[in-house]
Amino acid sequence: MIVKNNAGKAVIDNPEILEKDREAVINDASSSIIEVFKGQMESGKLKDLVKYFQYPEIYKSSLTTSVINKFANKLNRYYNISPASALDISKSLIPPVMLELIEQTRGEKNKEFTIATFLTKINGNRADLSTIVDRLMVA
Repeated sequence: MIVKNNAGKAVIDNPEILEKDREAVINDASSSIIEVFKGQMESGKLKDLVKYFQYPEIYKSSLTTSVINKFANKLNRYYNISPASALDISKSLIPPVMLELIEQTRGEKNKEFTIATFLTKINGNRADLSTIVDRLMVA
């Protein structure tokens, strides 16, 4: 939902993205985020991932760059968008999505959507990460 809410100019109103492909492009943006986060967890970088959500300016980090590049590659590969345009589209969509994701996990409005619950869902609910995430947030 966060990606869809931010997809206006970058995807929905973009003439380079065919109308029939827009929903799939939004799904590919979401899956790019999930894939990069899962990769971080699987490579033992949970602490770095938790820090990403703790510090507001860190959304400009290499993690965001990884998501931008992964999504741009998908746009190029699956939708025949030139590499330069794909990168521009990705750069206009992914950073605001990542920032909103950080804000939502930190916000008071949605107590169900915390860093721990989000990361637990990303890991496929294989393990409840709340105790580990809580400890890493204090560290």
